[in-house]
This record gives sequence, C-alpha cells and structure tokens, in this order.
Amino acid sequence: MIHVIAQIDLTPNSRHKFLGEFNQIIPEVIAEAGCIEYGAAVDASTDLDRQHRNESRVTIIEKWETVEHLKAHLTAPHMLSYRERVGEMIVNAQLNILEPA
Repeated sequence: MIHVIAQIDLTPNSRHKFLGEFNQIIPEVIAEAGCIEYGAAVDASTDLDRQHRNESRVTIIEKWETVEHLKAHLTAPHMLSYRERVGEMIVNAQLNILEPA
C-alpha cells in the first residue's frame, strides 16, 4: 500500500470552486481499481500555536494498493478532464508518495 499526500496551492478565492470540481470526481476515483481512500482536507481552525494555516491550500489524502494503481489513476480519462477544469486555479502542486515505515 502507498499513501499519497498532494498539497495544492490555489489562486486567491478559488478554493470553493476547486473543491466543487474535486468533489464531483470522488465517486469515479473511489471506483478505480486499487483505490483505498481518496479525499480532500483543509486547515482546521484551532487555537494551537504551532499550527500552520493556509487558506489557499487544499490537501488531498489518498491510499492506493500499488504505485501501478496510482499511475493508472493519474492517466484516467476523468482525471485528465478534471485537470483541464481546475488547471487555471492551481498555483503550485506538491505530490508526496509514501510507504508505511
């Protein structure tokens, strides 16, 4: 199993629209072979001093059975279409692919 953490930095005031597009593809992604978990998260509002908050960032948390499943996901037709719809909203994206320690 692999874990994927994607940090997506967005243009100002585009997070709501981005999440709308993201939430539309969740059922298709969950139905993909090898998908264990797929969802988005944003910084929580807390009073913890050490917390870093970024209103323009969305973190996507994924789990896949194998890297091959992730590769198939990245080239799936619904993902290619999704990337076209959200591309102009994204300033930067960082992809971390992790394995259990």
